[in-house]
Amino acid sequence: MPALSVILPVYNEAKGIDQLFSTIEKSLSNYDYEVIAVNDGSKDSSWEEMKKYAARSTRIKLINFKRNFGQTAAINAGIQAATGDIFILLDSDLENDPNDIPKLLAKIDEGYDVVSGWRKNRWKGQFLTRKVPSLAANGLISKISGVKLHDYGCTLKAYNRDVIKDVRLYGQMHRFIPVFCKWQGGKVTEIPVNYQPRLYGKSNYGLFRIYKVILDLILIKFLDKFMQRPIHFFGGAGILSFLVMLLSAAVAIYFKVTGQKDFIQTPLPTIAAMFFIVGILMILMGILAEMLMRTYYESQNKFPFTIKEKVNF
Repeated sequence: MPALSVILPVYNEAKGIDQLFSTIEKSLSNYDYEVIAVNDGSKDSSWEEMKKYAARSTRIKLINFKRNFGQTAAINAGIQAATGDIFILLDSDLENDPNDIPKLLAKIDEGYDVVSGWRKNRWKGQFLTRKVPSLAANGLISKISGVKLHDYGCTLKAYNRDVIKDVRLYGQMHRFIPVFCKWQGGKVTEIPVNYQPRLYGKSNYGLFRIYKVILDLILIKFLDKFMQRPIHFFGGAGILSFLVMLLSAAVAIYFKVTGQKDFIQTPLPTIAAMFFIVGILMILMGILAEMLMRTYYESQNKFPFTIKEKVNF
């Protein structure tokens, strides 16, 4: 039976720690497991409550941040510290049910590398205010990323170590881990899981995060399509700027030649000059991005590909 690493990002969840750890212990009693709990600068007594459990069992391993760095940083720290063959990501607010973990593991046994939880019955009675925006957001992410999931926001997921061990997370990119794993050649699926509204405290999420998700999604698309050829992105924008410049200049010259308007009577010459400068800058940025990309791979002895298997090496 493979060893499990349960990774818990914790922020101000002191009231639920006892129930959370007790439920994990009961649901995984037949497994070889460890719990990596990362205290993300909690302002309540979460750290003290977790230390009580760590004193009782060496399975409980704790990481304490100096301040609040965010959920992505906490998950990243847990991934780096985990030693199991399968990683389980789990929210600490009791909205995810630890009793669902064996169901995720059963799917891993079927040959999948990533099994994502789907809170299918979430947002009952909130169809317009929460369910519709959630459907739209998950549909957009699935369309752009190419990984079809109904619930990117569900933290409860299971990962084979091979597809997640080299993933490095920055900003607030934890919701896109299945996408990164797919890039590593991982096989991704999704299963319905239980959901209950949080019992204690209040949610740390709000509608203000929508713009952050959109910006992260743009970055994901860029990394997917242009990580290894950034000059095509920036250079394409530069060429488009040059085309706008040429069009503006041509129209301005046409107005001048036909006597309709002088150069100082239309903003077209200014627009042409502006887009000429933007085009030059975009191409230069593309060249710099190409140099950075090569530095990224060569300085860390990385390669822009992953190998599935080797024989007789």
